[in-house]
Amino acid sequence: MTSTHIQTVDDADRLLDTIRASAKRAHDWIAAQSGDPLEMLKHMKFQAVGFHPVEDRALNVVEQINQTWTYFVAASAAKHLLELHPDVGGFHLAPGAHASLELDIMSHTPGEVGAETFAAVDPRNNRKLHQDLQKMAVRPERYRYVFFMSPLFPAAGRQTKLERDGVEVWSLEF
Repeated sequence: MTSTHIQTVDDADRLLDTIRASAKRAHDWIAAQSGDPLEMLKHMKFQAVGFHPVEDRALNVVEQINQTWTYFVAASAAKHLLELHPDVGGFHLAPGAHASLELDIMSHTPGEVGAETFAAVDPRNNRKLHQDLQKMAVRPERYRYVFFMSPLFPAAGRQTKLERDGVEVWSLEF
């Protein structure tokens, strides 16, 4: 998997539109289903009836849900970072465990901005926030961030109470 380069807010919006279009494809498939609801859930979990959020390939719907929010948070964070750092040549996004970058988001200008991103019911679940803060604390980038989306933090904003070791933490609008 390669990274996506986001130079402008329009680039980020186009990526978000692609993610929405993929979600619509899954929505349309679900809306067309009839019959045994348990059978439908079985298809959603075990068969490739869903769609990758940014690549034209099939996934099971459960994985589509996870990947959709992974990409959505990264694209939304990139929009915010474009406002904070308009002078770094944009950002490379490669969210997820099998990504091609060391971080979910890295500035085009090396060493300037780095960020990890995630979506979770609670940012403390599975120690995700703690692990991302640990990872970012030892990074060489001049500006280091963790962005997350969670229903426990429905408003977008900086979460200074969650910060440590010079890493800024931001919630994104839920």
